Amino acid sequence: MLGWVFNRKKLLKDHKLLGKWGEKRSRKYLMRKGFHYLADNQSFKTGELDLVMLDREGTVVFVEVKTRAGEDFSSAESALTGVKRTRLTRAARSFLVANSLTERPCRFDLITIILGKTGEPDIRHYQNAFSP
Repeated sequence: MLGWVFNRKKLLKDHKLLGKWGEKRSRKYLMRKGFHYLADNQSFKTGELDLVMLDREGTVVFVEVKTRAGEDFSSAESALTGVKRTRLTRAARSFLVANSLTERPCRFDLITIILGKTGEPDIRHYQNAFSP
């Protein structure tokens, strides 16, 4: 797919490393689709943002990244709960204000990466995953 090199066993032993790896791969994936990188790992009192990108039309895109070993027990998409959406929305408002971007259109996307047992990871990109 994208020719990634990764050590599946190492990633599965450390969930923080797995998350960081997923965020990095998501950023590269979106940049290949024409997005521009603005920021990552933005933390506010109200919540945290994994990735902030700018799409081709100039929309600020707040990207939540969920990286999982598999989906045996639940889907990666199910981790985007109502509480998580509220925190993301509040953090996004803080980011827009802090960076003088309040006049820009924005949206919330979700990227899930499933490692699986073999082969290339499965990446799913959900545009407009939710509305505030």
